[in-house]
Amino acid sequence: MGNKTLDCIALTLTIIGAVNWGLIGFFQWNLVDFICGPGTWLSRVIYAIVGLCGLYILTFYNRCGKIE
Repeated sequence: MGNKTLDCIALTLTIIGAVNWGLIGFFQWNLVDFICGPGTWLSRVIYAIVGLCGLYILTFYNRCGKIE
């Protein structure tokens, strides 16, 4: 049984990261740098958290097709 709250938080942060990459790809505009400043420790922490959430989301593949 997975932790639904953690799943939702991780999925939300991963989607935000994907949207940020989309903004970079389409418009060369980085939302995280805009909010936190380019290259600041806070932006690095945000990137690290989003990266960890992406790795956590990989565990969703183990649950694909399973009924709880």
